[in-house]
Amino acid sequence: MEKTVADTIREITKNHIDRNEGLVMGQCLSAVGWVQNTVPEQEKGIVELPMTDVAGAGFAVGASLIGGRPIFVLRFQSFLWLNASPLVNYAAKAKEVFGYPAPVFIRAIASEGGGSGPIHTNCYHSIFAHMPGLPIVAPMTPKEYEQIWDYFITNYEPMLVSEHRRSYKNCKEFENKFSNKSDITIMAISASRFEAIDAIKNLEKEGYIVDFHSIVWIKPFFASKELINSLKRTKKGIVLDSAYEIASVARSIAYELMLLTDAKIYVMGMLDKSPGAFEHLENGTPKSEKIIEKAKYLIENNV
Repeated sequence: MEKTVADTIREITKNHIDRNEGLVMGQCLSAVGWVQNTVPEQEKGIVELPMTDVAGAGFAVGASLIGGRPIFVLRFQSFLWLNASPLVNYAAKAKEVFGYPAPVFIRAIASEGGGSGPIHTNCYHSIFAHMPGLPIVAPMTPKEYEQIWDYFITNYEPMLVSEHRRSYKNCKEFENKFSNKSDITIMAISASRFEAIDAIKNLEKEGYIVDFHSIVWIKPFFASKELINSLKRTKKGIVLDSAYEIASVARSIAYELMLLTDAKIYVMGMLDKSPGAFEHLENGTPKSEKIIEKAKYLIENNV
């Protein structure tokens, strides 16, 4: 049986506890299947906080400042608002300003759909890109998660890991794809990658040729030579994200790439409205149908 993202996170966590005397701190860790089966079912190394707690980030940052490398779990990214101050004002600044590191691994879990309603149906990694000293990543595959953990455990920075529940059952890897005859370049962050792959398959059935690039490292963002060359060829692109489109990292990345390539790059993300609890009021990752519609319009109108 292939290893899923959830399996990977759970194994990394258990190894960290057993080999590094690591700690996992977070809200109601033993509830709802031990955070969707991503936390090992044990007492050792587990510090369980109440769901109402807003001081958890302070505990986690404090543990990192005295030599630990805690994993801090936020079940919903909406809780980032309540826990932001210790993360951005202390963990992110500690090494640069005070000369000592605060390597805390922040697992912020995005969710959408299923009647989650206006509070917890969100992905909020964009707001944290404003703070220096806090790398932001959005791994959606087992290997990607292993790679970002390897970076964290061998460096001395805090790390904001923008997870998404849609990734937990995923066992497949994403492959970047480039062609010399491509019509458009699609780049995708977080769970929008799943929608992008579905959209590209359908576009290709209609005869379109689409370049695809996964964005795992949100900050710092690295533009590969292949991506730059793709955009110079196609002259048009779309950056997708599961976060709000307005004032977003997706728009920032699009801006950087436009300066590098002179291509016209558009952005698709959550609409500027609060999600509701009913299906017709949901607001989340752009659906593949909308991505197809946008891509075809840009290609056919040479926009």
